[in-house]
Amino acid sequence: MKKDEKPSGRRTILRIAAALGATATVGVLSADRLTAPPGTAPEASGPAGRPAPGSGPAAGPQAGARLKPSAYRLQPMTAYAPPAFRRALPPVRQRPFLKMSGVGRSMVLTFDDGPDPRYTPDILATLRRYGCRAMFFVCGEMAVENQDLVRQMAADGHVVGNHSWSHPLIPKLRPSRIRDELGSTSDLVEKVLGSAPLWYRAPFGAWNRHSFEIGAELGMEPLAWTVDTLDWKEPGTGSIVRAVLDGAAPGVVVLSHDAGGDRSQSVAALKRYLPELLDAGYSITVPRA
Repeated sequence: MKKDEKPSGRRTILRIAAALGATATVGVLSADRLTAPPGTAPEASGPAGRPAPGSGPAAGPQAGARLKPSAYRLQPMTAYAPPAFRRALPPVRQRPFLKMSGVGRSMVLTFDDGPDPRYTPDILATLRRYGCRAMFFVCGEMAVENQDLVRQMAADGHVVGNHSWSHPLIPKLRPSRIRDELGSTSDLVEKVLGSAPLWYRAPFGAWNRHSFEIGAELGMEPLAWTVDTLDWKEPGTGSIVRAVLDGAAPGVVVLSHDAGGDRSQSVAALKRYLPELLDAGYSITVPRA
């Protein structure tokens, strides 16, 4: 037998190992998020808004230690496991998603600017009372001071999104500063929860090309909203309630706030419109991972 010719038994083992690795790769890629039409986010989770434990958009990319070829070739086949793969990055969008697709009679509630210990706990308690999940787009400068609330959001099954670090007007920033604003908040959320955000929202709803590019590089999809409650203007609890109920429709994304000012009206309004939405046959859901 020639020096560079592998024994037939070893060659067979290597072929089996390569096939197992290829199979795992196909499985990971096929499970990735599907591309949705412009302005429509990917399908949300089921009517009850409760995915299986460990699933959903709260889970982010995790890097596994890749074994060197010389190491795994010496392992018995029963102990062989293919290396971990990073989640495929989302495409660079030209506009944010405005609503959810394929959710039936469901809506998405979102809260920006928090967490704030004066208002966020009451919002979490109301959502917990009715068994509903929502999306919280947190600012890094608030999250770093209230990490327990960020953990509570995740523990209750809510989606924690990225709303920049200091809530600046993104189009006025250099690309390097946009990267710092989004990257710092993603790093913080990953440190606190173990996984980075999969969604982000530009402060003031002001997006630009650089924010779409940098968001995609960080593994995030951009989400805007369909219904603005204007609660940041403190228009009165009744006005906020009417905005939500009048705008209710399948796939609608509702914008509210749990920080950034006096949000007592937002807290009170949620307690009124949430049971009415449920009584009207709507389910409150969040996007799939």
